[in-house]
Amino acid sequence: MKRQSQFHAREQQQEGERERQEAQPIEFATPEQLLRHDALHTPVPPAVGHRLQESVARLPMPARSWWRRLLGL
Repeated sequence: MKRQSQFHAREQQQEGERERQEAQPIEFATPEQLLRHDALHTPVPPAVGHRLQESVARLPMPARSWWRRLLGL
């Protein structure tokens, strides 16, 4: 029983720390930093991800560079 109460107390403490971190506003120096942060914390809906993969698969492959063609790579 003591282990469960220790686990429960630790879990509550971690949850409290997360809430405090979320309550603090984040300042960004540039709009790009804001967009990167938002992209990392916003999940992509599965339907959108699937459509994006299909679109990328239809793109033509880029042409090989002249030095790769010359060396046969």
